[in-house]
Formats: sequence, C-alpha cells, structure tokens
Amino acid sequence: MEKMSSTPPGHADYRFLLANERTFLAYVRTALALEVAGFGILQFLTHSQDVVREGFGISMVAAGSFVGFIGYRRFRSNETTIRAGGDMRTAQSPVVLALAVGALPLVAALLVTFA
Repeated sequence: MEKMSSTPPGHADYRFLLANERTFLAYVRTALALEVAGFGILQFLTHSQDVVREGFGISMVAAGSFVGFIGYRRFRSNETTIRAGGDMRTAQSPVVLALAVGALPLVAALLVTFA
C-alpha cells in the first residue's frame, strides 16, 4: 500500500520550507548575539589594552556579520533546492563558524591575561 502525500505534485512540502525558515532565524539570532557581544566588548572591556579590545570586538562583530550573510545565502540556496525537489548540499560554513567562535575568545583571553 502506497503512502499518500499531502503535498500536491509540483509543489514544495511546506514543512521543509518552514524548517528552512526556522534555521535561517537561528542564524539571525546567532549573528545578532555575536554582534552585540562584539559591541559590548568595544564599549565595556576597559581593563585591557586598546589593541586587544578593539581587535577582539571588531572580530566578534565581523563574525556576526559573516554568520548573517552565510545564513541568508544558505537559506536562499536551500529554498531553491527544496522548491526544485533536489538534494541538499553539505554546508561548509559551520566549520568556519565553529573555528571562529572557538578560537576568538581563546585568543582574546590569552591576550588579556598575558598582555
């Protein structure tokens, strides 16, 4: 017995489109959190050298902007693929994001501690 699909032929399944949108909103939240953290560092981290504060703050803002851009690009790519009925591509951006989020605070902590 075949399972009946509730999606008409030629139309995208709305569940996948909505899941894609939720993923995009998660990227936006992450981008905003990184940017706000960067602005907070620029504004309130006054106990370290200006070079460390400015470098780390600007790096966090740049990482947030990168996440926002990548999130939008991935959202558009996935939406096009879902509507066309194709296979999803593997994303490389989470690797870059994980390295940036893991390395930036570590480097900043070392610089603040030993500078």
